[in-house]
Amino acid sequence: MKLAFENISGNVFTPTSEILEQGFEASRKSPRKRMILPLHRSQEAKVQRMYNFMQPGTYIRPHLHPRDSASESICVLQGAIAFFVFDDFGNPSSLIELDVSDLAKNVIDIEPNVWHSFLVLKPDTLLFETKMGPYSTTLDKTFADWAPEENSKEAEAYLDYLNEINQRGKL
Repeated sequence: MKLAFENISGNVFTPTSEILEQGFEASRKSPRKRMILPLHRSQEAKVQRMYNFMQPGTYIRPHLHPRDSASESICVLQGAIAFFVFDDFGNPSSLIELDVSDLAKNVIDIEPNVWHSFLVLKPDTLLFETKMGPYSTTLDKTFADWAPEENSKEAEAYLDYLNEINQRGKL
């Protein structure tokens, strides 16, 4: 299963309509309902930058970034998400809706060691994400053991649980 496009190349990158449509199309066809386009030229880049093309129903397993330098910023470029912060026991402690239509609510910045996840609320949502690198499959994320694994039977029920919380609009 393809998780991401190849890293881009060249000294300057500007998205085109074709690139954006390819990203959305890939996210629509992906069983995960999302697709990453790395904007950094290599996985060893000290600053990781990416487009995250997403569809409603994708499951982002709650996780944190454990390295001290692993703050993360997310900007909604199109669509909307419901961003959750959790305590160490898996209880949602904060719910923040981010929407491109509200400039005051389209960016979130997360410090290291904060449990988080989000729901995609609108089709063809596009996020710009940035965090410190280099990327390491073993050091990048710690997944919450209190949340189901991606593609598990329990993940769908957990996603429904988060959707119910979001529909209530409060914790």
